[in-house]
Amino acid sequence: MAISATYLVLLVLVISMGYPVQAGANGTLAQYLGHPLLAALTNTVVASLALVVMAIVFRAPLPSFTGIALAPWWAWTGGLLGATFVFSALTLAPKLGAAAFVATGVVGTMISSLLLDHFGLIGYRPIAITPSRVLGTLLVIAGMVLLQWKPAEN
Repeated sequence: MAISATYLVLLVLVISMGYPVQAGANGTLAQYLGHPLLAALTNTVVASLALVVMAIVFRAPLPSFTGIALAPWWAWTGGLLGATFVFSALTLAPKLGAAAFVATGVVGTMISSLLLDHFGLIGYRPIAITPSRVLGTLLVIAGMVLLQWKPAEN
């Protein structure tokens, strides 16, 4: 049974609502643990334990040594990028505010996504940059600017 694109978009929408919650929770945890890196480490350990439980529940097979050896070098950067995101979220989101942090992150994500799609990099199928995709990205950038704009006080 194929899953509709609408369902997948809604699923991502709901899941992504947790991003600012995660950043706020980690920022609060950093205050109690005494350092942002300790909160990021705690986040990663808890996430790893949750993934181990999910792998057991869903009976994910262990990878072969051949598969591990054949993976391209960049495939191993996901964890590093994830750790960087968690640490930056818990240190920058409290300073920027949830909406500005997430909007700025979405703009960065949109720009890199357009390029990854256009050139078909790191496993993505090529999807050309079109005027409508550029317009969509410009609208996201406009949203980011509006969320960060603070009118002058009288």
